[in-house]
Amino acid sequence: MKLINIGFGNLVNASRVVAIVSPDSAPSKRIVQTARDGGMVIDATQGRRTRAIIIMSDDHVVLSALLPETIAARHQGKEAPESALRAEEEEEDE
Repeated sequence: MKLINIGFGNLVNASRVVAIVSPDSAPSKRIVQTARDGGMVIDATQGRRTRAIIIMSDDHVVLSALLPETIAARHQGKEAPESALRAEEEEEDE
């Protein structure tokens, strides 16, 4: 079983990830709200701004403070893009 670090020591099962999306669009916000109403949201942001929504195969929705590009790179076993790392460092400084 491969696990993906989604930030702050939180891990998800890589084989259960269906999609990693940005939280900015209205459909993404509806997915989160529907999951919240059904008790299927796992908030792994540690109080920070949600930057990625991870949709799991069992209908759970995981919120992460990392960028989707960073999580996708970790899922593929690559290093995160340089621009994504800079954006996350700037967010932590604020």
